[in-house]
Amino acid sequence: MFLKMRSILPILFVIAFLSSCSEYQKVLKNEDVKPKYDLAQKYYDAEDYKRAKRLYEQIAPKYVGKPQGERVMFFFANTYFKTKDYYLSGYQFERFVKSYPKSDKIQEASFLGAQSYYELSPEYSLDQTDTDKALAKLQTFINTYPESEYFEEANKMAKELTTKKEKKQIEVAKQFNKLGQFNYPILVSAMTALDNFISDNPGSIYREEALYYRIEAATSLALNSTRNRKKERLEDAQDAYNTLMRYFPESQFKKKADDLSSKIQKELSQYSDSK
Repeated sequence: MFLKMRSILPILFVIAFLSSCSEYQKVLKNEDVKPKYDLAQKYYDAEDYKRAKRLYEQIAPKYVGKPQGERVMFFFANTYFKTKDYYLSGYQFERFVKSYPKSDKIQEASFLGAQSYYELSPEYSLDQTDTDKALAKLQTFINTYPESEYFEEANKMAKELTTKKEKKQIEVAKQFNKLGQFNYPILVSAMTALDNFISDNPGSIYREEALYYRIEAATSLALNSTRNRKKERLEDAQDAYNTLMRYFPESQFKKKADDLSSKIQKELSQYSDSK
């Protein structure tokens, strides 16, 4: 009996599946909105977001301005989010927030809209336009809903995206520094990029790295300068070294920084000897 039931179960599953598909196709082609609304809700509750989304796409415009419109629009936006269509979920949640500012779902919709852009944020080496959008949305949410249950998660996301942008900035500056070893005028761009990074990101995890590469760039530029600019640039490089040591006396770059400082001091001593 048990074996017989085991052989029947797959058949029953197939029948149920085909019946479900038949119902879905029938309602999808039906012009009547109510059956689509009911079936969309059924699929949504069952976490079949792909089919629910297709039905909500058809009925959402019909519920604009109606009592059920708020419910339909939120679920519609969330089906995009659940199926990882983040561009459209971000757009639909924005529409929801604008259309229903007094909704009980306003905090959740605002957060999920921001999270949609967070999910779109690419690797640090790529264009960060979506990262900027996500940070703006997250910051708006954080400022608007400081007591929200999503507050900590929003802060965590914002911190992660900020670190990603800092990573891109420091890598660009390091690339300038690397290119500058073969084209010394580029070292000026490297130092400007590093100075901006240090100034704009005082709490960055990459601050120590930026301070070290500032020494490296300044030293290379000084050592390859004409005599009338050399002393001033050597002093600037030494100042950069002193700054690193002041903030990070046990820096992971200490040995390399000390070696550069020795070169700087050796060159500067020539000016003292020539007096």
